[in-house]
Amino acid sequence: MAISNQRIKKLTLLCAGALAGGVFTLSLQALADKDVTGPLPLNELRTFAEVFGRIKQDYVEPVEDKKLINDAIKGMLSGLDPHSDYLDPEAFKELKEGTQGEFGGLGLEIGAEDGLVKVIAPIEDTPAQRAGVKSGDLIVKIDDTPVRGLSLTDAVKKMRGKPGSKVTLTIARKTETKPLVLTLTRAIIKTKSVRFKLLEPNYGYLRIAQFQEHTVENLIQGIQTLLKQNKAPLKGIILDLRDDPGGLLNGAVGVSSVFLPKDQLVVYTEGRAPDAKMHLTADTQNYLRPGESDPNKVLPADIKSVPLVILVNGGTASASEIVSGALQDHKRALIVGTQTFGKGSVQSILPLANNGGIKLTTARYFTPSGRSIQAKGITPDVQIEDAKLTSAQQGLRIREADLENHLSNPNGNDKPDSKPSKVIEPPVQKAVPDGSDKGNDKDQANPLGPREPNPATDYQLGQALNILKVQQILLKKG
Repeated sequence: MAISNQRIKKLTLLCAGALAGGVFTLSLQALADKDVTGPLPLNELRTFAEVFGRIKQDYVEPVEDKKLINDAIKGMLSGLDPHSDYLDPEAFKELKEGTQGEFGGLGLEIGAEDGLVKVIAPIEDTPAQRAGVKSGDLIVKIDDTPVRGLSLTDAVKKMRGKPGSKVTLTIARKTETKPLVLTLTRAIIKTKSVRFKLLEPNYGYLRIAQFQEHTVENLIQGIQTLLKQNKAPLKGIILDLRDDPGGLLNGAVGVSSVFLPKDQLVVYTEGRAPDAKMHLTADTQNYLRPGESDPNKVLPADIKSVPLVILVNGGTASASEIVSGALQDHKRALIVGTQTFGKGSVQSILPLANNGGIKLTTARYFTPSGRSIQAKGITPDVQIEDAKLTSAQQGLRIREADLENHLSNPNGNDKPDSKPSKVIEPPVQKAVPDGSDKGNDKDQANPLGPREPNPATDYQLGQALNILKVQQILLKKG
């Protein structure tokens, strides 16, 4: 974008992938426009012009110049990594609208693989999740349009639409011999960011489904409610970040600040440009919007020392990995579950002169101790598999390292940094007839949506609660 001597707005996006009917969450930063340095690659540009001319002259049908140029830009960006993309004016407008409110969609986190659209995770309590779309599914057709060759932006546009309208997805799943054809009804996608429950006296449960604009204040309101319900200080808190695809960077910093002392380092970023380098601490200037008062002031001081367990899995990505990594590095929380997604890069939405924009990977982020999450993820302190998943299903989990053209980890290979300090094997599940395990469902209220926090039926949650109780015993002995 050729605008000299001006300040531009750059939208910094942290998420696991493109959102097909999810909520784009962005933080705004003012950064200076940068001049392009170095000579232009004239030989390569001549080749480009030659190919352009051949297509215009010899292709079987006439092609508009605009289409050729736009497709060339899309190819240039999509070839970099799974998260960089070109946004034409319409797509750029839709993205901005998606950050501001409601729109019709399906509720999918998606990435690119081998020219197809791969599901990273369905967002909970959305049409996609209710229809049975699963992590690792490959979307091969949207209505009658084959997906191969479509950019992620184009695929998202086809899946979004007027609430109440229908869209048919043809899905390839490794465990199925034939493609699955699912017809979904688009709905208003407005996920609840924070849910909470008192699991039993003295032990609270907090779930963050996605890091949104009001996540920090909603989290604090949830803690206040739990304290009132308990009528006493809590002895332990479980923070559930399973299948949380990420969201706002300042939301991650704000959530970390709830449990960390002021000015502790939460995350830092490294990129080629000076303005891609940030050190973000648990300080109000790094997570509050202008004019807001600090919501942390209403919480008792002991919240920063109450025993804390964070639940994670392969769907824990980006902003939720920042929180997990920061609290793990500062020895503030015990991380329990399975290896996280490994989304350790920052995408910036840069506006263009044509009212469009580009989504460009501009930096990697690092935990306070200097660990890069990229393509590795966070290794839990205590590894506990989901007892409801078979080993084959667990192996189908998609992670950043599985995405085509993913960025490498600057600290070395893409293997987990270390082994969990402890591994708890789930019990062997007995086969039961279909429907025989659903007898009590009708008797249970479900105020928290599809992930009802029940330690009796959720093995990972039950073990997390046991860990908190053991910590209490050790504290008393100490």
